Amino acid sequence: MRLLWAVPDSTERDLGSTNPGPRIVLGGLAGGVPTPSPFLGILGDDPGARPGVGRLMPGGPSRGCWNEGRCYGNGRQGLGGETGPELGPGGPAVDVAGRWRSAARPSAASTTRPRCFNIATVAEPREESRAFRSLGLKEGRPGDDNLSGTSGMEVDDRVSALEQRLQLQEDELAVLKAALADALRRLRACEEQGAALRARGTPKGRAPPRLGTTASVCQLLKGLPTRTPLNGSGPPRRVGGYATSPSSPKKEATSGRSSARRYLSPERLASVRREDPRSRTTSSSSNCSAKKEGKTKEVIFSMAEEGSVKMFLRGRPVPMLIPEELVPTYSLDTRSELPSHRFKLDWVYGYRGRDCRANLYLLPTGEIVYFVASVAVLYSVEEQRQRHYLGHNDDIKCLAVHPDMVTIATGQVAGTTKEGKPLPPHVRIWDSVSLSTLHVLGLGVFDRAVCCVGFSKSNGGNLLCAVDESNDHVLSVWDWAKETKVVDVKCSNEAVLVATFHPTDPTVLITCGKSHIYFWNLEGGSLSKRQGLFEKYEKPKYVLCVTFLEGGDVVTGDSGGNLYVWGKGGNRITQAVLGAHDGGVFGLCALRDGTLVSGGGRDRRVVLWGSDYSKLQEVEVPEDFGPVRTVAEGRGDTLYVGTTRNSILQGSVHTGFSLLVQGHMEELWGLATHPSRAQFVTCGQDKLVHLWSVESHQPLWSRTIEDPARSAGFHPSGSVLAIGTVTGRWLLLDTETHDLVAIHTDGNEQISVVSFSPDGAYLAVGSHDNLVYVYTVDQGGRKVSRLGKCSGHSSFITHLDWAQDSSCFVTNSGDYEILYWDSSTCKQITTAETVRNVEWATATCVLGFGVFGIWSEGADGTDINAVARSHDGKLLASADDFGKVHLFSYPCCQPRALSHKYGGHSSHVTNVAFLWDDSMALTTGGKDTSVLQWRVV
Repeated sequence: MRLLWAVPDSTERDLGSTNPGPRIVLGGLAGGVPTPSPFLGILGDDPGARPGVGRLMPGGPSRGCWNEGRCYGNGRQGLGGETGPELGPGGPAVDVAGRWRSAARPSAASTTRPRCFNIATVAEPREESRAFRSLGLKEGRPGDDNLSGTSGMEVDDRVSALEQRLQLQEDELAVLKAALADALRRLRACEEQGAALRARGTPKGRAPPRLGTTASVCQLLKGLPTRTPLNGSGPPRRVGGYATSPSSPKKEATSGRSSARRYLSPERLASVRREDPRSRTTSSSSNCSAKKEGKTKEVIFSMAEEGSVKMFLRGRPVPMLIPEELVPTYSLDTRSELPSHRFKLDWVYGYRGRDCRANLYLLPTGEIVYFVASVAVLYSVEEQRQRHYLGHNDDIKCLAVHPDMVTIATGQVAGTTKEGKPLPPHVRIWDSVSLSTLHVLGLGVFDRAVCCVGFSKSNGGNLLCAVDESNDHVLSVWDWAKETKVVDVKCSNEAVLVATFHPTDPTVLITCGKSHIYFWNLEGGSLSKRQGLFEKYEKPKYVLCVTFLEGGDVVTGDSGGNLYVWGKGGNRITQAVLGAHDGGVFGLCALRDGTLVSGGGRDRRVVLWGSDYSKLQEVEVPEDFGPVRTVAEGRGDTLYVGTTRNSILQGSVHTGFSLLVQGHMEELWGLATHPSRAQFVTCGQDKLVHLWSVESHQPLWSRTIEDPARSAGFHPSGSVLAIGTVTGRWLLLDTETHDLVAIHTDGNEQISVVSFSPDGAYLAVGSHDNLVYVYTVDQGGRKVSRLGKCSGHSSFITHLDWAQDSSCFVTNSGDYEILYWDSSTCKQITTAETVRNVEWATATCVLGFGVFGIWSEGADGTDINAVARSHDGKLLASADDFGKVHLFSYPCCQPRALSHKYGGHSSHVTNVAFLWDDSMALTTGGKDTSVLQWRVV
């Protein structure tokens, strides 16, 4: 159906051309003047019909009909669609659905008449009414001027619904073609086997029977129309899997996977931006309807032609070349094997201090405990060893240590599984020695996330309090050993930052946060509260932290930089230290000797206070590490400080602080490993570039650059490092001195990949402007000269791999293209045989014969962000949008290949790479900002 809108313009706009059928015309302006009686009508089925075919409905003085994209002026009309001499082409009309195109020039006969008008040609009045009713619209009547204004929205809705139906039919057609191709492959194999058997048993002189079934079906397949996207460009709407029908139960898995993403990676965002809004609506609607259709269906592959395999992503075929040596024996039905090696989490880089507090403690074992992503880390500073609790399946938000200093509670946010099932927020109680889970609290009780937890301290620690992030920020108290809730109550409409039991009175709890501090009494299975009274002191916007002195007094720090002392058992301020910090007081810690330590935000100062609240000592945290978030007491006079820039420092107020844990602050994408050392580089949105030592687990150097970084790559010598940014600029850095060697700009969009050739003679720079810029490289990577650019992709570049001999490279793009390029000429290689047997130096492209087994059922082409092959060619690791890392055997060229799966990240995993000796693999998290180091065992 085509929706048309007549306007006095010289252009024509098509808002939604779909299948041939009745077209709708909206009334509008005629010759620059509103028509006296606009109405809505349906035009004839045949766009090429003569003007006036059928019965011409009256619409006031401006009447006529539509033909071939023209609007015809009024004239005398006779029966049977005949037109009088005054009928001539009017002005161009606008099709209300999406694109503009030129119309024929008006004839002289119509230039003095109204140029566009309201019309509808139908066969009979009954058909007209029936057609309007089928669209849920009212018939146009002479003099009914309201329809042009009131029916527009109805028409848009109906047209959108019809487009959705058409889109599903087109997807169905594409999938049927894929299914038929697979059936033909199987049929052909059966026929060949049958022919061989008959040939053995056929008497001499008699020809075996002809096998024409496959050939005839192939002719039918060729006659099927190919699918094209609605907007005529960009990737087609997601169908899911390799070749699955949107009307099949397979779509449920697709919908679930989509909803499972808590964060959209920039690749996905870029893909969404390039789609037509109407296409996105269609996709969303079809996904919703498909959720009702049942369970998953087998993914379909096909042998597209001899020597290649085809899979489907979002309905688009992706052909992949089979190496010549495998062609005779390759079969899609061969079962893949699990890799002989596994990953074991070895080290976690990072700390969550940017938006969490009171999450750093020292255990009697000498380990500090904290968290990042979905991993609780126990870090022995003396032994330089980490242990990890991996019981959580999404972001950890809070942490508390039991008075026995062994049992630990951690609370997490709500999430979703890969299949789209909800993962409710909950609290996990676990043993810090065995790392075993003891209890799980609150499944189905908490809302959104658990933001605060705390053990009681004076009654054996048998109670635990928790606050969730619902609108009411519900405070609940649990008998955690029995996994039963004792009581819950609405805490506050505002954010709650701290919830803790009083250390000497098990019936008293304190909560604080935005504009409040509450003192709660737990008696008889109920909670009652008293609000803290500031009286003569200015009420702060936030009460940020709480600690308890030896005598039972409560000390709070607030956003105004003040310290307030609240007498034991009361809700009034007994003493105040005004202006203790310039800016908020983010952390408080009462020390064993009776002194108090406070940590400031804006001023980054750590201050030691005497028992009379006089200032004894202070030290400023270096600016690179950021404001103080939390303070924890260590052994002797040692303090541990967590900062808002996701770092942990160790030191004292007397000697100052040094870096213990370094982390990124924002989304992390760039990752590259050194070609000959146990080093790797990371870079991200925080404009930081870190070169890490795997042995010391510390950055060898850090550098701040001007733009957010996106990609990284080492020169084969290891002496130079390339960094791609989101602005189109890319840098060359000296890896020894971290000095800037050169800076270049290619386009103004993000550089998604920078890769040196294995011989170090070329540098390829892949951009989101759909181009690959190729440079020649001299002086060990310190001098580069533009050789040319590779143009041919219709979407942004995502991945790139070089041939072992540096003669060519292969690229993937956002619309699932695989293209090959000659590095010396920057020309596309279009002959399959030229690249079929190329030995690739790396395997980072997510599309290709050697890696296509990584794609699971329901995959849409953006689920997997990165892959990496081990240098010995035996393992393949993938990083996906569901926070998982998979380890496959390489080559991974069987459908739905078996893998080992690992958690730890709580956001989309953005990149993966093996160290030069394959002893370790590294993965980067997106929003969780963490780097996980995996030992290959």
